[in-house]
Amino acid sequence: MSRAAFSLPPIADTVPSGPRTVDELSVLIKTTITSAPSLRNLAVRGELQNFKRHGSGHVYFTLLGRESRVSAVLFRSNAAYILTWPEDGDEVMVTGSVDVYPKGGTYQLYATRILPLGTGAKSRAKESLRTVLEEEGLFDIRHKRPLPKYPSKVAVITSPTGAALQDILEVSVNRSPFTDIVILPAIVQGADAPGQIARALAMVCRLRDADCVILARGGGAKDDLSPFDDEHVVRAVRSCPIPVVTGVGHQTDSSLADLAADAALPTPSAAAERVFPDRDEIRALLSHRLDAISSGALRTLERFEMKTERFSEKLNGKMRAVLWDLEASVSQAERRTARGIERVIERSEAALASSAASLNALSPLSAMSRGYAICCDQGGRVIKSATEIRAGDEINLRFKDGSAEATITSVTDAAVMTDA
Repeated sequence: MSRAAFSLPPIADTVPSGPRTVDELSVLIKTTITSAPSLRNLAVRGELQNFKRHGSGHVYFTLLGRESRVSAVLFRSNAAYILTWPEDGDEVMVTGSVDVYPKGGTYQLYATRILPLGTGAKSRAKESLRTVLEEEGLFDIRHKRPLPKYPSKVAVITSPTGAALQDILEVSVNRSPFTDIVILPAIVQGADAPGQIARALAMVCRLRDADCVILARGGGAKDDLSPFDDEHVVRAVRSCPIPVVTGVGHQTDSSLADLAADAALPTPSAAAERVFPDRDEIRALLSHRLDAISSGALRTLERFEMKTERFSEKLNGKMRAVLWDLEASVSQAERRTARGIERVIERSEAALASSAASLNALSPLSAMSRGYAICCDQGGRVIKSATEIRAGDEINLRFKDGSAEATITSVTDAAVMTDA
């Protein structure tokens, strides 16, 4: 049992002008006790005796040490949180503060919590709490959240001076140095541990981009691991907004926090290995994925080439057919054009022959070959009428085979020639 030492002021300095009343003495004692920091928020360990629950809801009991005892009271507001009541003879730890009950003239331990310490009491309390929480669904496997494969930020809740933190940091450096770690310090043993662990889990809500939480502590005696069976801790684990992984070392059985967590591992190192991905495995996976992508790309390219070849063959076949059709059409057009040109030439030759015959018939040479001549004056102008010449004019006569110069001796009128 913890003992708080305090001293009253020297008698010489506090003796009033007259004697104190009993009430004044009680007030002095109460003021002295309540002003001592060591008597506030303390934990006392002892054996439970005279445990009584009154109809008002308040609980009264005595806590025994080896050579002393202290009276204690647990008010109804705090008694409501106790699921399994301890029994006389159980070893317990009581948290609370010391104060004076003026009417009885006695000091008391005003308890806020009663925690079982003995094996039997702790087992009963744990089993009772497990049953209640299980009925509420806190351990339902359907509520388990998957852990992130590649977390970018991980929160770690553990003692900042414990070996568990060093184990987790070492694993993270070796496996996943690119993952950020946020340490939320909390003591993980003793009466204050449940409150600090629950507050640390509540602080996770304030973290940005955290993907996962590791709640861990190293090995120890079974009694030292009792904070992980505390109701506040279990509820805080389940209500955490991101997945929680527990790694509580050297336990022979699972804690209630393990049952509520999204994953439970036997040691802090194992929890870290579960959370932090192995960079060597990531490299191997990326290499495998790259090979698979390359192989897939090659297969796709080969299929594309085969399709291209088949398309080319089809296209070439169609082009050859088109070319053959074009060649046949050109040949046929050539033949039709040649025949058309031949007909045009024949018609042109016939027309030319006809024109040549007509021209030949009209040609003066043709007439001259029949004995006619062309009469021209000295200037070369053709003389078409006898009226254009006079006796004595010199003219030129053009025959088919030559010409001659002549002088007009006389001109006879056509009418005279007709009469003659």
